[in-house]
Amino acid sequence: MAESPAGAVARNSAEILEEFADYLDIPMNINLEVGRRFMKVREILLLKPESIVDVSKSAGENIDIYINGRLVAFGEILEVEGKAGIRLTDFHVQT
Repeated sequence: MAESPAGAVARNSAEILEEFADYLDIPMNINLEVGRRFMKVREILLLKPESIVDVSKSAGENIDIYINGRLVAFGEILEVEGKAGIRLTDFHVQT
């Protein structure tokens, strides 16, 4: 009997985790780039708690995901129970 795709993914994930077991607890910096904005020093100095900085992205749009400064994936902004979340949509493969 052939293995189901979900079973193959679970088995492959377990094999990958085992192979990289020595590296699993290394901390990494993850940046989710929702947008960029250039502001004048005056505007930055006027920021205070509850200030809103407009960005060009909104729910449903794609964002770039960086790990340790390197683009590794793309995601989609979601609203989940009143909070923002990210769904991974693709991985960036560098050649």
